[in-house]
Amino acid sequence: MLLSIFYIVIGFVLLVVGGEYLVRSSVALSFKFNISKMVIGLTVVSFATSLPELLVSLQAALDGFSDISLGNVIGSNIANIGLVLGITSIISAIDVDKDFYKFNWPVMLLFSLALYVFLQSDLEISRVEGGIFVGAILIYLIILIKRARKQTNVTVEEVDDSLQVVSGFKIIIWLLIGGAALYFGSDWLVEGAVDIATEFGVSERIISVTMIAIGTSVPELAASVMAALKKEKALSLGNLIGSNIFNIGSVLGLTALIKPIAVESQEVLTKDILWMLGFAIILLPLVFLPKKYTFSRYKGLIIFVGYAVFVGLTFLS
Repeated sequence: MLLSIFYIVIGFVLLVVGGEYLVRSSVALSFKFNISKMVIGLTVVSFATSLPELLVSLQAALDGFSDISLGNVIGSNIANIGLVLGITSIISAIDVDKDFYKFNWPVMLLFSLALYVFLQSDLEISRVEGGIFVGAILIYLIILIKRARKQTNVTVEEVDDSLQVVSGFKIIIWLLIGGAALYFGSDWLVEGAVDIATEFGVSERIISVTMIAIGTSVPELAASVMAALKKEKALSLGNLIGSNIFNIGSVLGLTALIKPIAVESQEVLTKDILWMLGFAIILLPLVFLPKKYTFSRYKGLIIFVGYAVFVGLTFLS
């Protein structure tokens, strides 16, 4: 029992450390190839920050725990909205630009519905469907870059300018550290989660859609809360939505290409994915409620309470 908790804690720590090193090395490497800051922010950073989820989902799928692969992504998408957006907007209101409902939100809903349809049709994400997701994410990135080049006020992930002067040797060391940390972190996290689930008599699905999902969202939550407390620009809603799109398109897409992901628990279809769709859909009317185009404290409270209800009902069931 204590060993399982140790594996989970160390797994989370290694995922955070590994993710940070891989983001830094990926950005530094991109500068070496003279890729623009805008493109790095929209593509390289977005993909690198999804690597912890990708390694956890891939490790779980290869170990035969498909529910963890699905629960990790579905739960992470719910946590990004209910937990990260909810808590951050309670601390400090977030402005919403028109790009949210004209582009980011419809794309997120499209990816979410596609996931539901794929799972509902044959109770798995096949290699072909994984390929469709990967192809769709590439098209999304191309459109994203084209749109960003036409706009002067587009919000992209922050890119550290100091990484332009990092040596090639240091980049290789960072890549090795990041890769090793993610590999062992994902392996130990999945092993610890399965042991805990067995110990308490709950399903891997419940552990993955709550504990693992919250764990992989903690770095983003911590960064957003710190920024909100300092009265800095707390969070870009577009970047948060982009993270959800990436989770479905790249994480589940690439995992399914390597090994198809089967639905083991019917609750994934009858409960979890419906909650994910519900959180995605509710964002649009909330944006247009007074005060328009602002995610204020009371709106943040609504989705945070919704997230607490989701977690409570998941464990009670």
